[in-house]
Amino acid sequence: QVQLVESGGGLVQPGGSLRLSCAASGFTFSSRTMAWYRQAPGKERDLVAVITSNGTSRTDYLDSVKGRVTISRDNAKNTVYLQMNNLKPEDTAVYYCKARECVGYKCYDDWGQGTQVTVSS
Repeated sequence: QVQLVESGGGLVQPGGSLRLSCAASGFTFSSRTMAWYRQAPGKERDLVAVITSNGTSRTDYLDSVKGRVTISRDNAKNTVYLQMNNLKPEDTAVYYCKARECVGYKCYDDWGQGTQVTVSS
């Protein structure tokens, strides 16, 4: 079955960096658009970054992270990454990866369980 397993979260000081990973299995990873979302306590889940099956990426969904995040994928390893730099306390959230497949006009999403990122001194 489809599995998405995030890792790489943890406690980091302001100004630090983290690289989150999302290992995928159970589907053809290379054909899926992948995305990272985040959800802070008491807030809605926000889209952070997207990368399509052909490697086109977009990271301008959130003004607060523009210029600080990069999304990439390694289809040989069935893994998508989120590199986050110059982390700030407001980046504290659970980070989720999502795999999307669209068939015609219908799209199907699969989610990972999330990885906690805490930015604090």
